[in-house]
Amino acid sequence: MLKELLPYDRCQSIAQVDSWEEAIRVASEPLLRDESIELEYVEQMIESVNKHGPYIILMDYFALPHARAGVEVNELSMSLLKLENPIDLKGNQVKVFLVLAAIDNESHLKALAEVSEKLADQKNYDQFIWGSLEDAYSMLIDE
Repeated sequence: MLKELLPYDRCQSIAQVDSWEEAIRVASEPLLRDESIELEYVEQMIESVNKHGPYIILMDYFALPHARAGVEVNELSMSLLKLENPIDLKGNQVKVFLVLAAIDNESHLKALAEVSEKLADQKNYDQFIWGSLEDAYSMLIDE
């Protein structure tokens, strides 16, 4: 399922950004380009973190930006941004932003379970955070 939701052309790696808000905007660009989401969804993700705190931090150096399912989302999709230099997100250092755009409250759960299962293995987690974009991607989508 991850391979369908996260094609490689939605993945990017850059050296750094100036803020976590910019990281979410950059991470979302592939989804905006292919019209999987609307611009308002990006702003909702940022607003949600400002309102509720850094709940999108799932593990050290890893954030899963998302907002309310189905609002300004045209297609269930994901995108990935890896930063060479971590950025502070409300007291947490983050290197990887995996944007989730859900169309409802259930269709994305299998993909999240796949991500969780893979990252539960320390070797996979290290490859995801510290490896190249290609290494992180192949680890995630390897079936």
